[in-house]
Amino acid sequence: MRTSILITDSPSRAETDVILRGLIGFNEAATRTPGDEQKHFAALVRDEGRNTIGGAIGSSYYGWLVIDLLWLPESLRGTGLGTQVMRMAEQEARARGCVGIRLDTFSFQARGFYEKLGFSVFGTLPEHPPGHTRYWLAKRFG
Repeated sequence: MRTSILITDSPSRAETDVILRGLIGFNEAATRTPGDEQKHFAALVRDEGRNTIGGAIGSSYYGWLVIDLLWLPESLRGTGLGTQVMRMAEQEARARGCVGIRLDTFSFQARGFYEKLGFSVFGTLPEHPPGHTRYWLAKRFG
């Protein structure tokens, strides 16, 4: 088979789907967990007008809830709202039968916040971005 490689900053949805379907099939064969499909998750913080102003976004798969994004406006930080969002994420993860939650953060973000909630660092990448460190944290239930 003759092949070529193209570098692009704008893959189509169809191109992305080819790679995603291939990887999912490979992973299911290796982990023997067919049907353990990725299920999306959101804990949305809304204002009085029901406009989303922050929250958490992620998904569950392979028995873990993965939080990809967590953000609150500056005016709401330190009010306990972030803790409430994370507690709700944990409740949802448990309801889904997950064994824990994992996420990542940077040294200029919220490592201490997550550690106060029971998360532990399991990986680091110094100088990502330059001058900072990226941390991967997890909280295993039970």
